Amino acid sequence: MMRIAGVTTVTDETFAAEVLAAEGPVLVDFTADWCPPCRQMAPVLADLAREEAHRLTVVSLDVDHNPETQAAYGVLSMPTLMVFRGGEPVKSVVGARAKARLLRDLEDVI
Repeated sequence: MMRIAGVTTVTDETFAAEVLAAEGPVLVDFTADWCPPCRQMAPVLADLAREEAHRLTVVSLDVDHNPETQAAYGVLSMPTLMVFRGGEPVKSVVGARAKARLLRDLEDVI
């Protein structure tokens, strides 16, 4: 499984505690080892985790090993980036994108 610096890996078992119960907004990267665009997103997410740590937590969930959470949120394409706030998904974007565009896409929820 791909590890990203500064990004916590969550599982079906830890998702509720790490994401749904979090104080502030959490960006969940729904990813898979076999997904080239997911690998492209790794440095973007590492930068985001470091630069936006004061207002956003970034976590990663491998869909192949955590099918319950993937199914619960209807995630069909990788990467899907979903922002949760107060235990609810408030924004979802699908596909790899540059950091500047991702920040623009998320500015209304973080």
